[in-house]
Amino acid sequence: MNHELDFPAGIWEAFAKSRPPVRCSPGYLIYLQDTEATCFYFLKSGKVKSFIQSEDGAERVLNVYTAGNLFGEASFFDELPRLSSAVALTPCEIVPIDRELVAQEFARDPELALAMMKYLARTVRLLSGQVDQMAFRPARWRVANYLLTLAGRDGVAACTQEDIAAAVSVSRVTVSRVLGGFAQRGWVELGYRTIRLKEPKALLDLS
Repeated sequence: MNHELDFPAGIWEAFAKSRPPVRCSPGYLIYLQDTEATCFYFLKSGKVKSFIQSEDGAERVLNVYTAGNLFGEASFFDELPRLSSAVALTPCEIVPIDRELVAQEFARDPELALAMMKYLARTVRLLSGQVDQMAFRPARWRVANYLLTLAGRDGVAACTQEDIAAAVSVSRVTVSRVLGGFAQRGWVELGYRTIRLKEPKALLDLS
């Protein structure tokens, strides 16, 4: 997510130095909603999707994480059951971070603890913004904002139209119509499971 862009590059890699990564195949379920969070994760390589699922099986995508991201940290720190599940979208390398490793790294580098506090506060702010977005904003705004938060430094958002529809609570048909309009204006380029942001400023102005 873009809320990490103002953190120093590679800041979370300290967690990955002392432990080997776990390799996951696409489709591997890393953790399940409503389970105990005994660790969180550093994503060394690949892409991971977090999502929530209702009792009737409906799914909503929360985020797609890329290399260098942390995920699963909120439930780890508040010691409550996980609010979401996470699944590997591509071949991944993940490093589980337990309380022993957190204590070790925070003692070694107190600035890392301060960065984590800032990161968690930023996550709360983003979630609050998502609530506002779902309740009050039109579909074009929702889609534009989601693409901006999802796109990496290369300007590419790795997602499907179904992912976007689930994440912003609009229909797949609406997402297709909105993206088609963006593409006609030259703002985005649509590819297979990817969307390249050609004019991010235009999307930013819209959102």
